[in-house]
Amino acid sequence: MFGCRSSLCEGEYIAGALKSYGLEITEDIHEEFNAAVLVTCSVTQEADRKCRQAVRRLRKLLGDEGILAVCGCWAQGLDELSARYLGIDILSGSKGKNILPEIFMKMLDNGRDFLDLRTQDIFSPSESEWEELEINSPVMHSRAFMKIQDGCDHFCTYCIIPFLRGRPVSRPKEKIIEEIKRLIDNGTKEIIFTGIHLGLYGRDINSSLSELILEVSKIHALKRFRLGSLEPFCLDENLLDALSGCEAFCPHLHLPLQSGDDEILKAMRRGYTARDFVKVCNDARKKIADDIHISSDILIGFPGEDIDAFQNTLTIMKDAGLGRVHVFPYSQRSGTLAAKMPGQVPHDKKIRRTSEVIALGRKLYNNYVKNFKGCEVEILIEKDGKGHTRHYIEAQCDGDNNEIVKAKVFNCVYDRLECKRRD
Repeated sequence: MFGCRSSLCEGEYIAGALKSYGLEITEDIHEEFNAAVLVTCSVTQEADRKCRQAVRRLRKLLGDEGILAVCGCWAQGLDELSARYLGIDILSGSKGKNILPEIFMKMLDNGRDFLDLRTQDIFSPSESEWEELEINSPVMHSRAFMKIQDGCDHFCTYCIIPFLRGRPVSRPKEKIIEEIKRLIDNGTKEIIFTGIHLGLYGRDINSSLSELILEVSKIHALKRFRLGSLEPFCLDENLLDALSGCEAFCPHLHLPLQSGDDEILKAMRRGYTARDFVKVCNDARKKIADDIHISSDILIGFPGEDIDAFQNTLTIMKDAGLGRVHVFPYSQRSGTLAAKMPGQVPHDKKIRRTSEVIALGRKLYNNYVKNFKGCEVEILIEKDGKGHTRHYIEAQCDGDNNEIVKAKVFNCVYDRLECKRRD
């Protein structure tokens, strides 16, 4: 499985549906299996390469008889001739995942064929309807990723995803609330809302993300609740108020910065300035919690990034008080405006700058994590005594899987808390 948290959610749905048909599910390619579903990503050229490589490997492992289904963003952009050449049996792009499990099972009974479930026009009005993917309980994770929004029309100049996911569309509010309650009844302790552009939730159904969270706040049985990646300009006063009033909301936000230079942000078509970003982070600390963990994405070496622009990024990372950062060197993405922009940064400069940002990110995160030494924390144990605190810091502590434990932090190891359980 490749991709964002929305892809994780889609993979959970497919796994759950196939399990309900009686199949045994595994993510371990070293185990014996006779059919496979690959959820793909196309956010970068490197992601494309990895998906193609994974398809070839799975086809080889499956042999001549095994069924191979491929879905997701990379699959959406793949031409049929290449799909057939790679040995894909079922091709389902950004849509069609709701019918994929049933078709997969039929092919298991009837033998290999080639079926293309993709839409021909991702922007057609008929594709602007919500594709319902219900999850009763997580299959591959202890936490439940719940996709509530799909599509994007922001069109950042470096991003191909809007061309593969289509128009923004929101899941009906009543369906979300029903699924939250069902997940809780089935033992789920933590739910994460995901979306391709999460902050656009509700725009197409006369609602908003803040209104939805106000409804979520009324579900008192919900223990822990998080948001996936959220664009900075979507974190307005209404949303901050809703989050601050939601007892289950865990104090962590992932706000992609991408660059700390205003000219680069404008060229990226991000919709905010560097100081806007700092203000949003400070507003979150004032409204939600002064120790909220703000993680981010940084894109290094965008066309036109000179040394001053790069230094501005380092400055804003510190001024915003970021915690964990995910750093990516820019690569030209065919089909995007940025790919043809002048001022492409040489590869060696991108690599050096990326290393410098990673080093600063490690320092910032380490400084943040150290603040919890000696503190009491609440940990959701996910696997083998490892889990995450409410602030989304990895923690080690005694406990059973899917158990929430209270513990005291006795040591901090860069990005992990070592804790002793307090019964």
